[in-house]
Parts: sequence; C-alpha cells; structure tokens
Amino acid sequence: MGDVNLNSDPSSCPLSPSGVSLPSPASSSSSSTLPFRNGVMLFMLSVSAEQLQRFKQLLVEENPGPGYTPLTWDQLKSARCGEVVHLLTEYFPGRRAWEVARDIFAKMNQTELCLQMQRELNEILPNLEPETLNLGKRELTLEEDESDKIREYKARVMSEHSTLWDRTSWPGNNVDFFYQEPCREDTLLQCLLLPRKPQGRQPKTVVLQGDAGVGKTTVAKKVMLQWAENKFYAHKGWFAFYLHCQEMDQPEEQSFSELIACKLSGSPALASRILSHPEHLLLLLDGFEELTLTLIDRPEDLSEDWSQKMPGSILLTSLLSKRMLPDTTIVVFLRFSLWKTVSPFLKGPSLITLTGFSAPERSRYFRSYFKNRRDADTALCFATGNAVLFSMCRVPATCWLVCSCLKRQMERGSSLPRAFPNATAVFAHYLSSLLPSRARHVIGEAHQEQLKRLCSLAVEGMWKNQWAFSETDLRLARLDERDVEVFLGARVLRRVVASGDLVAFAHPSFQEFFAALLFVLCFPQRLRNFHALDRFRVLQLLAHPGRRKNHLAGMALFLFGLLNDTCALAVEQLFGCKVSLGNKRKLLKIATMPPNGDPPTPHHGLPQLFYCLHEIREEVFVGQILHNYRKALLVISKIRDLQVSAFCLQFCRRLQELELTVTWAVAKATSLSPGPLPSPRPEGSDRSSLWWQDLCSVFRTHDSLEVLAVKDSAMDTETVEILATALRHPHCNLRKLIFRRVGSLVVNEGIIRVLLENQYLRHLEIQETEMGRQVVAALCSTLKHPRCFLHCVRLEGCPFDPANGADLTRSLKRNIHLKTLILRCGSLERGEQCAPVLAPQLERLSLEDCDLTPLSCGSLAFSLVNNRSLTHLSLAENALRDDGAKQLWNVLRHFPSPLQRLVLRNCALTSECCQDIASALDKNKNLRSLDLGCNSLRDNGVVLLCQPLLNPASGLQVLELDECQFTSGCCPALTSVLLHNQTLRHLDLSGNRVGLRGAKLLQDAALKRVLRPEVV
Repeated sequence: MGDVNLNSDPSSCPLSPSGVSLPSPASSSSSSTLPFRNGVMLFMLSVSAEQLQRFKQLLVEENPGPGYTPLTWDQLKSARCGEVVHLLTEYFPGRRAWEVARDIFAKMNQTELCLQMQRELNEILPNLEPETLNLGKRELTLEEDESDKIREYKARVMSEHSTLWDRTSWPGNNVDFFYQEPCREDTLLQCLLLPRKPQGRQPKTVVLQGDAGVGKTTVAKKVMLQWAENKFYAHKGWFAFYLHCQEMDQPEEQSFSELIACKLSGSPALASRILSHPEHLLLLLDGFEELTLTLIDRPEDLSEDWSQKMPGSILLTSLLSKRMLPDTTIVVFLRFSLWKTVSPFLKGPSLITLTGFSAPERSRYFRSYFKNRRDADTALCFATGNAVLFSMCRVPATCWLVCSCLKRQMERGSSLPRAFPNATAVFAHYLSSLLPSRARHVIGEAHQEQLKRLCSLAVEGMWKNQWAFSETDLRLARLDERDVEVFLGARVLRRVVASGDLVAFAHPSFQEFFAALLFVLCFPQRLRNFHALDRFRVLQLLAHPGRRKNHLAGMALFLFGLLNDTCALAVEQLFGCKVSLGNKRKLLKIATMPPNGDPPTPHHGLPQLFYCLHEIREEVFVGQILHNYRKALLVISKIRDLQVSAFCLQFCRRLQELELTVTWAVAKATSLSPGPLPSPRPEGSDRSSLWWQDLCSVFRTHDSLEVLAVKDSAMDTETVEILATALRHPHCNLRKLIFRRVGSLVVNEGIIRVLLENQYLRHLEIQETEMGRQVVAALCSTLKHPRCFLHCVRLEGCPFDPANGADLTRSLKRNIHLKTLILRCGSLERGEQCAPVLAPQLERLSLEDCDLTPLSCGSLAFSLVNNRSLTHLSLAENALRDDGAKQLWNVLRHFPSPLQRLVLRNCALTSECCQDIASALDKNKNLRSLDLGCNSLRDNGVVLLCQPLLNPASGLQVLELDECQFTSGCCPALTSVLLHNQTLRHLDLSGNRVGLRGAKLLQDAALKRVLRPEVV
C-alpha cells in the first residue's frame, strides 16, 4: 500500500483511499461479512503472479470439449485471477472447471491448492449446474460504422472518468472518493462478477452496498474506465453503460432504447442492435438515494418492451426485476439504508459490501496528512480516543474532514479535547467554516433565518428519508434562489448529477447535522422559543440499533451531541446564532430506557440510545435516563461498541442481568499501524483494553448485577482473563454465570477458578461449547472443592470423553451444595458401570442423551434407594431399554421415594416394561408427572398403564404418551381413565394413529369430566 501524497493545505482534499473487506484466500466465503459472498475458487486469489501465468499457459492447452470454442491466449494473456475463474466456469461447464483446475495445479505441484479445489467441488457438487450456453453462438458482430461509434463512446467514457484521478477539492465535486490501494481495488473489480455458490454461475444481479462516501460511485466509474480500456472482463464482449437513476426520473416518458441511444451520440439503430443481444449488456445503476420516483410493486404494470415509451418508475422497476432484458448483467450501487426499499424488486441479487477505510488505513491516512510525526501522533491519539469519531473516519471524505479540523485547531494551539468534546463538535467546526464569513461572525436576524430555513429543508428530508430536493421542496422550506446559490457556493449543497433541477446536501452527514441543529436553535419570536420534538419523533430517532437499520441514527447522534453544554456554546459562537436546550428536558422525559432493555437485532446489538448518550457525555443526564435499566443485551462487534457499552453501563446502577455477545478480540483488533509507517505502539490498543476493563468493572461496582450470559462469542486469552479477574473480585455479587455457543478459549481454567473465588455464585450453565481436557479436569477439581457453593450445574452439548465423564460424576457426588444437575449430550459411559451421581442433597437430575445404557441404571437405582431429596429425574434419549428401566421401577415400587417427575422419553422402551411401570404407579403415590413419549408402548402396553390410573388413590397428574405407536385399540382403556380418574390434569396423546373412532371416544370422555384435562 503506497503512501498517500497529500496537499498540506487543509482546504483541499486529497485523493482519498477507501477499502473493501477482502477475504483471506484460504477462508470460507460463506460469511455475510465477506464482500464476495459465496464466490467460487476464492483461494485462487492467493496464487502468485508467476503461478497465475503458468496456470494460464497450461489452461490454454486444455480442450473444453465438443460444442465449445477453445480458449485462446489472447483471452487469457491479460486476464486477472478472478477473470480466469470466470473463463474456467464458462468454457469448462459444471464440475469440469474444478477438475481442470485441479489437474493443472497437480502439474504445477501445488498440492494444497489441489486439495482445496477438490474440497470445494465436493461441497458444491450436489447443487452444481452445468453451463448450457453455446459459446460459439454468442458473438455480436458490428458493422464498421457501428464499431466506430463504439470507439467514440469508449473514448468519451475514458475522457469523462479519467478526471477522477486528478486532485480535487471536496465537497466541490459530487462523486464518491476512490481507492488509493490498487491491489485491493483490483481484487474487488476482478471478483465483482465472480461465479457464486452453490450453482457456480455468474450472478446476473450484483448489489454493491455501503455507507455514503465509501466509494460506490467511484467503483462504478472505475468499471466503466476499465471497460473502455478493454481491461474489465474483456472476453465477455460487453457493452457497458453507467446510468444514474435521475436519467430515468424524467417528466417525459421515454423508452430504454432512447436512453441508450443518447449514450451512443444519438444512434437508435446501434442501440437497438445491442439491446437485441441482452447477454452482451452490462448496466451500472447508481444514484438511488437521489431518486424521487416510486418503484412499481405490481408485476402486471411492468414492461418487457425496451422500445416502448414508459414512465421512469416503470422503466427502472422493469430493469431491476429483470422483466425487461432478463439476460442483462446489472450492478446496483446502494446505500445500506436503501436496501429494504430496493431489494424486493431484485431477482437473486449477489451482495458485495464496501467497508471504507480499515483501521490501519485510517491510521495511515492521518500519518500521511500530518507531515509532522508529532502532530500525527497527537491527532491520532485524540481520534482513537473517541471510537465513534474514529469509526466515522471509515468514510474517506469524513476522514479528511476530521484531519482538516484537528489540524486547524492544533495550528491555533487549542486543546483538542476542549475544542471537540464529542464527534458532533468536529462537524460543527467544519460546517461553520463553510458558511460565508460575513454571515458567520455577525449575529443577524437574516443570517439566522437563512440558517433555520436550511435546517428546515434538512429535517423534512430526514423525516421522509429524502436526500434530493426539487424546487418545490426548496419553496416549502422558504429557500429562495439567492439562498440556494449561497449554500451551493459554500459547498453545503450541490447539484444532483444528471438533473440540474435537483439539489442535495454535499454529504448525507451534512443533512443529518443541519436537521439536528434545528432542534437546538432558539426562536425568540415564538411563545416557546425552540422547535419542540414530540414523543413520536423521539421514538423514531431511537427506534433501531445500528445505522444500517435506521436512517435517522446519524441525526439522532448529532442531536444529542448538540445538546452537550460545551458543544452548544461552541455552536452559538461558530454559527453566530442563539441556541436553546429546551429539547433536552423533552428527551430526558421520553428517552428513558425500558426496564428490560431493547433486544438487539442479529447484526446491530447496541440500543441506539447508548450511542446517543455516549455522544452527549453528561453524566447527570445519562444517569437519569439509565437509572432504572435492569437488563442489557449487547452485541460488541466493533471497537466503538466497546467504548459506548463501557460508558453507558457505568450508569445502569440497578442493572440485574447482562447478556453479552462479543465477536471482537480486544487485544488483536486494535493494531492500527500498517508496517511501513511504524508507531511506538498500536494506536488504541491500550485504550481498548482499558475500555474492556471499564465494562467488566460493573461486576464489582453494581451490587444488583446477578446474571451474566455470554453467548455466540469468540474472545482471545487476554480478553477472557480481564473478564475472569473482574468476576473473581470480592465485591462481585454475581449469582448466575451462563456460556452458550462460545469459542474454545472463552471457558478456560481462569473462568473455572471463578467458581471457587466468587462466594456468591450459585448457578453455572455451559451450552454447546467445546471444553478441552484440562478445562474439564479443572472443572472436576473445582466441583468437589468445599469452597464451591454452586447449587445448579448445567452442561449441555459440551462434548467430553467417558473418562472425563466419569471424573465429573465422581466430583459432583462430593459436592455437598449442589441441588440441580443437568447434563446433556455428554458421554458418561464407556462399556462399564457409570459411577453413581446422586449426591444425597440433589433435588433435580437430568442426564439426557448421555450414552447411558442398562449398565448405568443399576447404580442410579441404588442411589435412589437412599436418596430422600430427589424430586425430578430425566433420563431421556438414552438407550436404557426395558432391562434398565425395570431396575428403576423396582426401586419406586419397593422403596419410598420423593420423586415427583420422571422423564423416560425416547429410551427404547417397549410394552414389555409396562407391567413394571403399572406396578410402580400402583404402589408409589408421590409421582405426579411421567413422560414416556417416543417409546414403542403400543396398545397392550398402554392398556397396562391405564390399570393403576383407575385407582382412586392414584396421584399422577401429568402423563405424556405422544408418539408411542398405539392405535384406537387402547382408546376404551384411556376413555375409562378420563371418566374415572379425577387427579389427571394433562394427558398428551399426540402423534398416535387413533383414527376417527378413537378420537371421538376420547373427545366424548373428556367432555364428560368435571375437571377436564388437556388432551393434545
């Protein structure tokens, strides 16, 4: 990655790099976070240039088979890796592409690549479809004059788009910034249309999505430029057209052929010729955020005739839905906030995400912008100290904006923390600098009115999710032509591409800021001197977590930031207008968190209010809002989530339950120094560790916090150790500790030591988590220690071998405090009798799916004889068989037992054991609930079970016989039970073929009962 060559003048913006999240070549591509989701042969990206050249030389020698034109060296010579994969899947249909590639790698002695190729083939083979197109019939031959027009068109495309690479000022130009990293950008472009799993075919619709300013339009322009230079999928013979949605959003109806003809200098014949071969057409659709028309959701209103004149809404929807030109390849460029609007019209879209600057790229940008290393360190230290601000710098334009503001204050000798108490203050400084100086420094009524009108335009757009404004919108906001020209000249507004009548804010963040500003401006002439927010609007602002779900999230963040006292004072001075904090009281009243928290969505797990409260940074205000917050469910996947969570949790003084999903390694994810520009230490690494410590400190500072659940998490060793240290603190009052689906490093020996050192802990639950032998050994040692006060241990889906299982059961027997034990999906037996696990004080025991056999039942039955406390026993999903169950029933028949609930579901029982069950039920009056579901009891077995239930002294209240393979033959016996047994409250007979006659008998009997049971 080359250094950024920046102009030291902060008023000019350099070429701004941006990034895409590229997969590791050896990694899986199935994750939704990868840009080339489900791409085939991604590991090919790891081959060197020399290896790729050799691969192409061998590939050209392969024969694709009858009916397919052989590959030529002209096609392969300049093809990049992704394009080679594309050629492979086209010229060698179906599985042959993988087999040919594997054989070539074998010739090159690339064993690992051979294995990867074979593994992927095995994975996708069941769904892999053969390519049926005849390559030999796809050529489109143009006449000489038509070829000349195409060359003219390509020359015009190169002329228009090559200017993107010139140094420009921002926000004077209205295009997104492009990448500085040729390597990553090149990988994105060559993989843009990579064939996708599971069919292994090129996607016909690709969606490139990302935040505003991360480089979506730049990618579109770069594709057009490379196409014009015959460098983008040259073998496809495409005709590429970049279309801004505003070109279709016109008052007059037009046909698609007319639109394309305009691109070709008014050549309708050539346009018709191209559109007659849609497989040769590549369309790049951009500018959806500036669209004013409404997409059509009625399929019958759409058209497939590209020569017919139609309204822009029908034309655009017909293209998106592939009703028109279904064989065309379309690339759609969208902001995240528009996905919900556009996605219903797309047919099988393949998603690619542009993420903007990575953390190291942001660090490099700062160091390149500030030529002086000391200044760079100071600016970077400040920026990384505010994770929300540093996260905004993912957008290249915002990164430049932040650098520019920080530099200006540093040149004045100002303290950065004092000048910028939050991220909002940075935008306030920058945007105020854009306004004309005569208006900025003179407090005048005209200036304030002009600013208020701009804010009114912004806020109306925010409520409507509108980002482009017509002359009507401007008039409604009372912005006249002179006002618009002032803001256009100040580069606060810009003209929309492809439409001279529409204007938009130069960047969406500008609209968000000015919309928020309206609610802090003072209106002295009004009875209430501020523009009040009502409850509905406040709830709208805080509706969803994460910016991708709520287009108002940025506005909400700025609103809370502007209500910070220091920031509000700065706004008065910078914009030369009076402010009012009246809405602060409104927010305090409305924005109080619900007692049980706001459950997270799968991808955005912090409540939006948390981000807003972190932005306002006023402890009294935050404390009042979060005081009664009892339960927090937080997903921490980014460094900003960590800082925001750590800040807000400090004020949840009545917090009782905390559920965490941590998918971000504190120690590893904060190394921001990219090689060539070394730093004394990775920026932010110390802070991130401190923020995690701050978050974990709530376990010792919040007396009411009693439950911690860590779910779906992967942490590194350092992160886990910080957590374990906090849980071992003498002032930690945690009662319940839960781990569900966590990485193997999370439940380690340090966490196990918490069970000894925390004297308040009573409940341990570990589910679907792999524990190593040493961890299981440590757990065994801990459970038998006299200082382990656990009352409940629940281990489900935690595979351990029989040796460890035996140690575990012995340890559990020696624990004198344990009341409840639940083990599921663990191996407790290895061909010999399992050690008894019934400690005398145990009240509830569940050993489901633990590989128990009749051998184990002897020890369990023996333990039941002397146990006087066990009330619930579940041995479900173990192959106990009749012989094993008989030992349990004998104990229940001959010895008094407090057992009230017994579960023997799916234990391979038959009707042979039903006489033993009946005898036990006849003698034992304590048993209240019996589950025998999923056993082959059949009619004769059920009849035997019904006999003791006719005894008036029967105490059984719940009987579950679902899926026990009986028919209507036993329904008379069941009917008698329903009519005469007055204690039975729940009877489950589902999943049995009792037929209409049997069902009628049971229904009639149930209706005659005075106290009707539930019959399922």
